[in-house]
Amino acid sequence: MGREPSERVDVCVVGAGPAGALAASSLASDGHDVVVLEAGPRFDFESRQRRMEEAIRPGHHGSVWEMGGERDAFSATGEQYYPLNVARVKGVGGSTLHWQGMVMRLHPTDFDGGHGNDDPAWPIGYDDLRPYYADAERALGVAGDADNPFAPAREDPFPLPGFPPSHSDSLFAEACEALGITTHSVPNARNSEGYDGRSACVGYGTCQPVCPSGAKYDASVHIQDAEAAGARVVDRVPVQRLETDGDGRVSAAVYATPDGTEHRQAAREFVLAAGGVEIPRLLLLSRSAAHPDGLANASGLVGRYFMDHLFAGAGGTLDRETRQNHVGFITSECHQFYDDPGQAVERIETGETVVPSAGERLSPIKLEFLNYAGPSPVELALDADDWATRCWRTSEGTTAPASRWAAWSASRHAARTGSRSTPRPPTTTATPSPTSSGRSATGWRARSTGPPTSSTRCSTSWAWTSPGRSVPRTPARRTTTWGRPGWGPTPRRAS
Repeated sequence: MGREPSERVDVCVVGAGPAGALAASSLASDGHDVVVLEAGPRFDFESRQRRMEEAIRPGHHGSVWEMGGERDAFSATGEQYYPLNVARVKGVGGSTLHWQGMVMRLHPTDFDGGHGNDDPAWPIGYDDLRPYYADAERALGVAGDADNPFAPAREDPFPLPGFPPSHSDSLFAEACEALGITTHSVPNARNSEGYDGRSACVGYGTCQPVCPSGAKYDASVHIQDAEAAGARVVDRVPVQRLETDGDGRVSAAVYATPDGTEHRQAAREFVLAAGGVEIPRLLLLSRSAAHPDGLANASGLVGRYFMDHLFAGAGGTLDRETRQNHVGFITSECHQFYDDPGQAVERIETGETVVPSAGERLSPIKLEFLNYAGPSPVELALDADDWATRCWRTSEGTTAPASRWAAWSASRHAARTGSRSTPRPPTTTATPSPTSSGRSATGWRARSTGPPTSSTRCSTSWAWTSPGRSVPRTPARRTTTWGRPGWGPTPRRAS
């Protein structure tokens, strides 16, 4: 693809991550002439399985998205090293290519300075953003449930039903209930069912750093929409600086092609969507006689006071199987301490104070229950010697030889297609059955999610349900029907 500049366009967007992709898609759909300049490459979707296999390879500690090297070199002078190139991706899709996909709304207290500490109020409030939150959730395809009693008000349900809690979540839920701590579901930008032309999550368990199925949202979705609406997207062209005209308005973006040649893209308007590090850097690089300290930097604060999410983690071992990493993303959390982080924690049964009330107001805290420990389903598959000799789990919760699955699937496949060839085993995901509380799960069920497309995915599903890691009996509250056409058991919600 040529990387020469277009004639002066309506809008030039710098960065093809989520903000840039959504802006480009919206503007192009409204009939504007749009050019998107992206520093990183365009990644082929078909390469994602290879990247997944690279990520789970023993000893691999680099970026599967080709971060690092001279292009991404940086220095850090603080007391703690900041792993910048681990936290970001340069390329079409940006950091959504490897993000977790959690998309909670901020609370009203985040905007109005209501935490009682030094956090200042915003010039806008939660109600100002409510319609935009709803638009964003529809655009990303957010899966969620209305079970969070601490969540801010919303107009409509989430676009997709939420994901059930994982088995390890049920263990946390039991302990949390004993302490009066409420757990609830997590809004996720990944498909719990087919949405916007993308499949439901098939349970690879490698969400970070790569989703091979595309069920987790990434910004390449809206880049494709933008291009379909007429936008032009140019990759591997890092913007070097912005130029201004005599009125002080930005008039052009100067970018470099892979051979080092500089070009000048003119536009009427510019959208900077390159992230919290690259945007300040670009503004500072755009120094001129008229702007000796860089653009938009009359205050001298551009590039200072960078803020990130603070995270404190704790782990441990239990005397029972937790089945960690069979999901690969967070399905339960707690916002109970978000607006009142200093509240006491007491044992419900005895009234014993476990954590006393804080004597001062604190910043918001939310609890997340991780599903990352241990190998993912595909890593389990790599340890399997021969998936064809494994046992499979029937809808009644009993096991049967793999040959029985082969005979059943061959007859089903022949009935559907007229072919005598044997299809591959179904990719299964294990999900818990909710109890009356809706959060504590007492069992898992196998769910077919479609025919796998490679031997790796076959191995994944088979190692997952192999002896020693098999799924417990399906609880009576969940039913499974085998009568509809499809690959293996199709889930049906019990009423």
